[in-house]
Amino acid sequence: MTALSPLHTVLERFPAGHPRGSWPADEYAAAQRVQGMTDARVVMDLATDQFLVITDTTK
Repeated sequence: MTALSPLHTVLERFPAGHPRGSWPADEYAAAQRVQGMTDARVVMDLATDQFLVITDTTK
C-alpha cells in the first residue's frame, strides 16, 4: 500500500528495477507537465520498490 497524503493522486507507476532507472517516470511526469498538469513529479515508494508519478491535485 502506498503511504501518500489523501491530497495526492498516483498517475502512473514504474518499476525501480527498470534498466533506465527513473527515466521513464521522469519522462512521463514531464509529458504530464507539458499537457498542463504542472505539479506532476516523481517519488520513490520504497515499500513497493516503484517510482510513482504523483500530483497534488485529485482527479
